[in-house]
Amino acid sequence: MLIILVFQYFIHQPKKVFSFLLAWIDSVLMGLCWSNRIKSYTCSNTGLSSKCGSRDWKTSSSSSSKVLIVSVPQTPRSEGEILQSLNLKTFTFSELKTATRNFRPDSVLGEGGFGSVFKGWVDEHSLAATRSGTGMVIAVKRLNQVGFQGHREWLAEINYLGQFQHPNLVKLIGYCLEDDHRLLVYEFMPRGSMENHLFRRGSHIQPLSWKIRMKVALGAARGLAFLHSAEAKVIYRDFKTSNILLDSNYSAKLSDFGLARDGPTGDNSHVSTRVMGTHGYAAPEYLATECYPVNGL
Repeated sequence: MLIILVFQYFIHQPKKVFSFLLAWIDSVLMGLCWSNRIKSYTCSNTGLSSKCGSRDWKTSSSSSSKVLIVSVPQTPRSEGEILQSLNLKTFTFSELKTATRNFRPDSVLGEGGFGSVFKGWVDEHSLAATRSGTGMVIAVKRLNQVGFQGHREWLAEINYLGQFQHPNLVKLIGYCLEDDHRLLVYEFMPRGSMENHLFRRGSHIQPLSWKIRMKVALGAARGLAFLHSAEAKVIYRDFKTSNILLDSNYSAKLSDFGLARDGPTGDNSHVSTRVMGTHGYAAPEYLATECYPVNGL
C-alpha cells in the first residue's frame, strides 16, 4: 500500500518531486554531512575541519563534446584583462539590433532579474547578423541599464562561461560592450528551461516522461560536478530549474553565472560568502554557515 501511495504522489506532484531531486543532488555534490557534522563546517581563523570523505567526481564526455578548461588565474582579474583574454566574438549594438529585429517584443524568450532574453539570427560561420529565419539561431540577453550590480553579473558571466566549455554548460558565443549597453550572446536552447516544463508555461509545453526527467537531472548534476571539480573550482550559487536549459534532445545545460564566484585556492580551506540563490535549492550547511569548504566542492 505504501508503495502505491508513493507512486501516486510521484504522478500527481511531479514539480515537487523534481525540485526535491535537484535540491538533493546539489546537497550531495556540495559534500552534504548535515545531520551530525554541521560543526565541521564552522568558519574560524584556523580554517575548516571536515569529516566528509573526499569525492572524485569525473565528468564523462563523448568525442564530439569535449571539455575545455582555460587556465584560471589565482587572483581576481580586471575587466580589461577578462575581456582581452577570452576568445569570444565582440558584437556591436547595431549588429544585435539587426539580429533580434530591433529587440521586438515578439522576439522575447524570457525575462529575469538581469534583463530580457531575445531570439536572434546570425550567420553560422561569420556570426554576422542575418535576417529573421536565416542562419543560426541565438539567444541575446540584454542587461537592464540600471545600477552597477548588473554590470558585475554581466562580467561574471563572461569570466566563467568564457573560460569553460562543457557539454552541460550553456555556450557563450560573444558579448557587446558599447556605451551603456551590456549584452550577452548564447547558443539557442530550443526546449527552454526545465522550470517551464515543470509548470507547463505555454500551450506548446508537453509533460516530460520520467526517463527524460532523470536525463535532465543527471545532466545538471554533471555540469555542477564539473564546476566543483579540482580543475574548475567554481561556486555556482544559483542552481535551480529556471537556470537549467534544454537543447533539442533534452540535454541539460546550466546557465546564468552572474552569482558565481571562485572557490577556495591555494592553502585556503574555505571561502565565506553572503548567502545567495533561491530558497529551497541551496545546500543546508551553506545556509547555516555561509561557508564553502574545500571538501564541499
